[in-house]
Amino acid sequence: MSFFDSPVDTPADPEAMAQTLAQHPDFRVLRRLQPVADYGGQQGKATQRVIVLDTETTGLDSKSESIIELAMLSVLVDTVTGLPVGPVTIYESFEDPGKPIPPQITEITGIDDSMVKGQRIDDAAVTALVQEADLVVAHNAGFDRPFVEARLPVFASKSWNCSFMGIDWKKEGSGSAKLEFLASERGWFYDAHRAQVDCHALLQVLASPLADGQTGLLRLLSGMGQTRYKLRAMGAPFESKDKLKARGYRWDGEGRVWWCSLASDDLLDAECDWLREEVYGRRTARVQLEALDSRVQYSSRSGQVSERTV
Repeated sequence: MSFFDSPVDTPADPEAMAQTLAQHPDFRVLRRLQPVADYGGQQGKATQRVIVLDTETTGLDSKSESIIELAMLSVLVDTVTGLPVGPVTIYESFEDPGKPIPPQITEITGIDDSMVKGQRIDDAAVTALVQEADLVVAHNAGFDRPFVEARLPVFASKSWNCSFMGIDWKKEGSGSAKLEFLASERGWFYDAHRAQVDCHALLQVLASPLADGQTGLLRLLSGMGQTRYKLRAMGAPFESKDKLKARGYRWDGEGRVWWCSLASDDLLDAECDWLREEVYGRRTARVQLEALDSRVQYSSRSGQVSERTV
């Protein structure tokens, strides 16, 4: 007799129920994500230290808004297996933004004025932790990096990568690159939109194997030496706008130019070939390139700008 047929007053073991459900084709079981304080593993092998970071803020603009919560997990990663090893160092702190937290932010994060009142990030503790790191990772580094660099200059001297942009999750077979979705694909759920639990979720997602067997952590570490490019299709004909938009280009209204982001030299070469054939009609044209290495990419700082004939 299965638990489906058990009397309603018979106590049931939740794990046994979960295992039974997991074996049924009509059910999928999610377990609450449990933070890991120590990943164990053999010490003495080649490792690099990665910080997984998340922030909660009063708004979207790093120039006018402020951090209200910062969380970081610092852990060694085996450079052969790509797995975390040893203990996880945790830093988490609220910070008083000096102004009321907007109601919509409290609704999303659960953080209200009473929780941050008089609180401040420990600059010395954060600086010491970040100085030890080889790589800082955030799931939306283009958002988090400008905020933490504005608050703590030590972040500007470090290599960064983005687990949202730095991994092609669609190519990996995922239906979405959102962190909650990636966690659920791996069988976990958690209470999102609080900085520390988001960090634990991201670390465990990145410690899981990708399609080629490599972990996300190793993929991001190997990407540290790569240069990303921001390509601006200068003088692109107006009639090509639909082609550019369909290919993923974005419109910069201030600069009045279509642009895209490319993760390698090979992709850059292929994109220039596509522009020459599909946009510029094989006419000689010049595009602008902004080279962004891991110490600049995802920040609000500019990379090295040059031009290229296509």
